[in-house]
Amino acid sequence: MNNSKPWIVLLAAYLAVYVEAWFDLPRKVLGAQVDLLTPLMVYAALRNGPGTIALLALFGGWAFDSLSLNPAGASVAPLLAIGWLINRQKYLILADQWEAQFALGLAASAAMPALVLMVLATIGESPLLGWYSLWQWLVVSICGGVVTPVLFRLLDRLNRALSYPVNRPLTFRPDREIDRGKY
Repeated sequence: MNNSKPWIVLLAAYLAVYVEAWFDLPRKVLGAQVDLLTPLMVYAALRNGPGTIALLALFGGWAFDSLSLNPAGASVAPLLAIGWLINRQKYLILADQWEAQFALGLAASAAMPALVLMVLATIGESPLLGWYSLWQWLVVSICGGVVTPVLFRLLDRLNRALSYPVNRPLTFRPDREIDRGKY
């Protein structure tokens, strides 16, 4: 497992919230808003520790809720729960396989709206639900699954570009004595 820098993940969260609020084409074409924070949480859960997951859940959730109709903080607990569950099992997951990334992105993007609905029902809000909500849930889930491997490639490449290469220790000691024969 390689660690990415937390500031890269938080910058990506800021950009993801901005793109979701600004870029209306997927919402107009597909009829649903594509969620980029959930695939980013999958990336953070597989590449970072609990501190980055908590920061991403707080920062990303509050930023997303400030630009949506959700009450403030409604997305924080679901993001944190998804990140925590994936992070607890990250050593059992083949995180470098795009199939696993797709499956995790699909599952997390499917769970996120359901968890947010549970939070909204808990605090007494009544969101609009209907048959069209199933279409939106399906679109958000599939788009989250497709975006997750792309996000992994992009952020891993950015992390490699902004990090020093790993310095591997030498296989021999520099103060060793070399025994030579007669010749």
